[in-house]
Amino acid sequence: MSRTDTASAQPLLSAHGIVLDYPQGFRRKPARVLHGVDIDIAEGETLGLVGESGSGKSSLANIVLGFRPPTEGHIRFRGRDITGAGRRERRALSAEIQAVFQDPYSSLNPTRRVGTSIAEPLLLQSSSLSRRDVAARVRDMLVRVGLPSDAADRYPAHFSGGQRQRIAIARALIINPSLVICDEPVSALDLSVQAQILNLLAELQESMGLSYLFIAHDLAVVRFLSHRMAVMHHGRIVETGPAERVYSAPTDPYTRQLLAAVPDPDPDRAPSQRLTVAQDSR
Repeated sequence: MSRTDTASAQPLLSAHGIVLDYPQGFRRKPARVLHGVDIDIAEGETLGLVGESGSGKSSLANIVLGFRPPTEGHIRFRGRDITGAGRRERRALSAEIQAVFQDPYSSLNPTRRVGTSIAEPLLLQSSSLSRRDVAARVRDMLVRVGLPSDAADRYPAHFSGGQRQRIAIARALIINPSLVICDEPVSALDLSVQAQILNLLAELQESMGLSYLFIAHDLAVVRFLSHRMAVMHHGRIVETGPAERVYSAPTDPYTRQLLAAVPDPDPDRAPSQRLTVAQDSR
């Protein structure tokens, strides 16, 4: 799947100069995990953020979501600085910024019916909706993510991992956000199910006008869904550009290393040959 680049006069979301230090204990120098990171995401765009575990991807996502403040730097959403947003402002922002996380098993409360979990963000944003309206929107969203409407009446234990991730996506999209942070949303799934979820995310982006910050460690997965790609290594962005260009003609040695690690149908081909073939085939 090839995705064309998008352009916007003003980014939907921008993060500039993001630094994050973790305290190391009494009299110890804090550990710096993000070193002046800059990203921009346009309306309707997917920015793929790729890197190995520990590269700082999820730390950046947590800052964007307001779970943790940066040590330095600023986050702007629709031009407004939201870096130090308080609880009330963050609650309002949650109508615009939602997230889908890695583990579909722990992201849903096993004691709640699926419909109740999906409806929760909607009820937090609007207390004026009737129970009938809420139920109708939940069932409509279930259908949009490829599940039967009566799934609302069942518990998470009745669903597979891929189905649970569809439920998590439905919960994130029930309030029609503008930006969705997808933090390793397919890494816990089988390959065939990964493809289904990626296709679903692409379809929903097209129909709902969504923007994604799509985080993964697999360069091929990020390339599939992304318009642009940013490669993170040891808390720094080492390469950024159109997804096809970064994948087919990487300029940074670390990006080349990630590309060489992409699974190849021919296990006997050397990593250097895989890189050449991957570049020539695009």
